[in-house]
Amino acid sequence: MNKALTIMLALGLAASAAACTDSRRARNDATWSDRPADITCWTYGVETFKGRSTGKVEYSDSGRIAFVDAANNRYTTVDGECRVVYAPPSK
Repeated sequence: MNKALTIMLALGLAASAAACTDSRRARNDATWSDRPADITCWTYGVETFKGRSTGKVEYSDSGRIAFVDAANNRYTTVDGECRVVYAPPSK
Protein backbone atom coordinates (compact mmCIF):
# COMPACT_ATOMS: atom_id res chain seq x y z
CA MET A 1 0.00 0.00 0.00
CA ASN A 2 2.81 2.39 0.86
CA LYS A 3 4.52 1.78 -2.50
CA ALA A 4 1.30 2.51 -4.41
CA LEU A 5 0.81 5.75 -2.48
CA THR A 6 4.39 6.80 -3.26
CA ILE A 7 3.89 6.10 -6.96
CA MET A 8 0.62 8.06 -7.02
CA LEU A 9 2.28 11.00 -5.26
CA ALA A 10 5.19 10.97 -7.73
CA LEU A 11 2.80 10.91 -10.69
CA GLY A 12 0.80 13.78 -9.22
CA LEU A 13 3.93 15.88 -8.76
CA ALA A 14 5.07 15.14 -12.31
CA ALA A 15 1.69 16.17 -13.71
CA SER A 16 1.66 19.41 -11.76
CA ALA A 17 5.21 20.25 -12.87
CA ALA A 18 4.22 19.67 -16.50
CA ALA A 19 1.21 21.94 -16.04
CA CYS A 20 3.45 24.77 -14.82
CA THR A 21 5.69 24.32 -17.86
CA ASP A 22 2.70 24.34 -20.22
CA SER A 23 1.39 27.48 -18.53
CA ARG A 24 4.73 29.23 -18.92
CA ARG A 25 4.97 28.20 -22.59
CA ALA A 26 1.46 29.46 -23.27
CA ARG A 27 2.25 32.80 -21.61
CA ASN A 28 5.48 33.17 -23.59
CA ASP A 29 3.71 32.25 -26.84
CA ALA A 30 1.04 34.86 -26.18
CA THR A 31 3.64 37.52 -25.38
CA TRP A 32 6.22 36.79 -28.09
CA SER A 33 4.26 34.84 -30.69
CA ASP A 34 4.49 37.08 -33.72
CA ARG A 35 7.41 39.38 -33.08
CA PRO A 36 10.54 39.44 -35.24
CA ALA A 37 13.74 38.18 -33.65
CA ASP A 38 17.46 38.50 -34.23
CA ILE A 39 18.93 35.00 -34.46
CA THR A 40 22.56 33.90 -34.15
CA CYS A 41 23.57 30.22 -34.19
CA TRP A 42 26.87 28.45 -33.56
CA THR A 43 28.15 24.92 -34.09
CA TYR A 44 31.29 23.95 -32.19
CA GLY A 45 31.98 27.63 -31.49
CA VAL A 46 31.77 28.67 -35.17
CA GLU A 47 28.99 31.05 -36.18
CA THR A 48 26.82 29.22 -38.72
CA PHE A 49 23.85 31.59 -39.05
CA LYS A 50 23.12 35.22 -38.32
CA GLY A 51 19.87 36.82 -39.41
CA ARG A 52 16.38 37.97 -38.53
CA SER A 53 13.01 36.29 -38.53
CA THR A 54 9.85 37.90 -39.87
CA GLY A 55 7.84 36.61 -36.93
CA LYS A 56 7.52 33.68 -34.57
CA VAL A 57 10.45 31.30 -34.04
CA GLU A 58 9.43 27.69 -33.42
CA TYR A 59 11.52 25.39 -31.24
CA SER A 60 11.72 21.59 -31.46
CA ASP A 61 12.73 19.23 -28.67
CA SER A 62 15.77 18.17 -30.69
CA GLY A 63 17.28 21.68 -30.59
CA ARG A 64 16.25 22.80 -34.07
CA ILE A 65 14.62 26.19 -34.62
CA ALA A 66 12.37 27.12 -37.55
CA PHE A 67 11.31 30.55 -38.81
CA VAL A 68 10.76 32.66 -41.91
CA ASP A 69 14.02 34.42 -42.78
CA ALA A 70 13.49 38.16 -43.29
CA ALA A 71 16.37 38.35 -45.84
CA ASN A 72 14.81 36.01 -48.40
CA ASN A 73 11.27 35.37 -47.06
CA ARG A 74 11.92 31.58 -46.97
CA TYR A 75 11.03 29.06 -44.28
CA THR A 76 14.34 28.19 -42.64
CA THR A 77 15.45 25.59 -40.08
CA VAL A 78 18.74 25.74 -38.18
CA ASP A 79 20.43 23.20 -35.89
CA GLY A 80 22.96 24.27 -33.30
CA GLU A 81 23.29 26.47 -30.28
CA CYS A 82 21.14 29.51 -31.06
CA ARG A 83 20.51 32.84 -29.38
CA VAL A 84 17.11 34.32 -30.20
CA VAL A 85 16.50 37.95 -29.21
CA TYR A 86 12.95 39.17 -29.78
CA ALA A 87 12.22 42.76 -30.74
CA PRO A 88 10.68 44.77 -27.90
CA PRO A 89 6.90 45.21 -27.99
CA SER A 90 5.67 48.24 -29.88
CA LYS A 91 3.88 50.89 -27.87
